[in-house]
Amino acid sequence: MIIFDLKCAPQGHVFEAWFGSSEDYEGQRARGLVSCPLCGSGAVDKAPMAPAVPAKGNQAEGLPPAQMKALLGAMADAQKKMLETSEHVGPRFADEARAIHLGETEARAIHGQATPEQAKALREEGIPVAPLPFPVVSPEDEN
Repeated sequence: MIIFDLKCAPQGHVFEAWFGSSEDYEGQRARGLVSCPLCGSGAVDKAPMAPAVPAKGNQAEGLPPAQMKALLGAMADAQKKMLETSEHVGPRFADEARAIHLGETEARAIHGQATPEQAKALREEGIPVAPLPFPVVSPEDEN
């Protein structure tokens, strides 16, 4: 796993993201899967990162790699369980989330795709949405 500091162009928000490799980052970015968690913008690039400097002997170190791997695995498992109990609505996500919020359709857990602009509009309307921490392969992608 590799951590990148990322920065969205429109607002300048800086955030961290984990990827399996530099190639994973580039591939996800090219497919529009990387967006700012604060404003939803897909205009995201790597931000300058501070070099890795060893900690002083009297300072705590980060998590050991095995523990970090276990935590990431637990996050992936939790996401998988959430996806199993939610309905995949694909590119209709924004419309379905809005209809649920307005009481026009049954309340249920959903997941799908939304553009950064759609996600931002939903948040501005008071509709809680959040990106998933790991890429999701939708049924359409498997064919």
